[in-house]
Amino acid sequence: TFAAFAWAGNHVLARAVANKVPVWSLNTVRWLLVAALMALVAAPALYRDWPLIRRHWPPLAFLGVLGGGLFGVLQFIGLKYTNALNVSVMNSVAPALIALASVAIFRDPLSLLQCAGITISLGGVLAIVSKLDLGVLGGFAFNGGDVIIVINMGIWAIYSACLRLRPPIAGTSFLFMLAVWAAVTTLPGAVLEIWEGDYLLADAMTLGTLAYSSVLSSSLAYIAWGRGIEILGVTRAGAFLHLVPLFGAGLATTLLGETLGVHHVVGFVLILTGVSLAVGRGRRAAGPRDQR
Repeated sequence: TFAAFAWAGNHVLARAVANKVPVWSLNTVRWLLVAALMALVAAPALYRDWPLIRRHWPPLAFLGVLGGGLFGVLQFIGLKYTNALNVSVMNSVAPALIALASVAIFRDPLSLLQCAGITISLGGVLAIVSKLDLGVLGGFAFNGGDVIIVINMGIWAIYSACLRLRPPIAGTSFLFMLAVWAAVTTLPGAVLEIWEGDYLLADAMTLGTLAYSSVLSSSLAYIAWGRGIEILGVTRAGAFLHLVPLFGAGLATTLLGETLGVHHVVGFVLILTGVSLAVGRGRRAAGPRDQR
């Protein structure tokens, strides 16, 4: 529950600062801070896990680039053009997309019921991005930010499906390596922003955003999510992702003045129904390594 709340808050915060803070620089510093925090917290585990980390650096690099660097940056970029409520609701499609990515990459079995669930969930996403306007669907006139977020959810699905490639190292060691590779991924974009004169300013807004995104939504939320999966299993824990749009709706309407529309409600109901079908049956009970 804490992880879901932290991620919903990150959507609201990212929307509030999206057009005021250089995105690539923000994410580079964010992941450097996470790496520093994990180095302090996880030094003994890192020392113990280092032989495995050196041996399995390619999958760790892949997961860090995909799930840390690209996912983090595209979320902030998408929120420049769409609202936090849309992003929070569309996050609920993640379990269905993860099932689809697992089939495409690892040939995991997929039942007809799961196919129907994935289709219904994607219909919920279309309801949100089109605002239930058939003219938008016919003319493909989607909001650019919504399209970026949908693509980004696909990236998250591939990352999550590929977590099975992660070596058997401690969660804090994994988060350290994820943060290092994410920072490396976003560094070129940060350098380009600085070259163009777009700097991070040491003002209250920037420092507050960095503190929240690095400590709460990255470090503590990832650790809480991993611990929750250890206790509940990935299928039961996945249901808690549906708290993201609920928390997001409360925060976005209260703090940002966004309006909860009929298309949000319809989209969420379709996504929730589809995900229930897609992950309710036929899925392997995953272990604690399958973390968000």
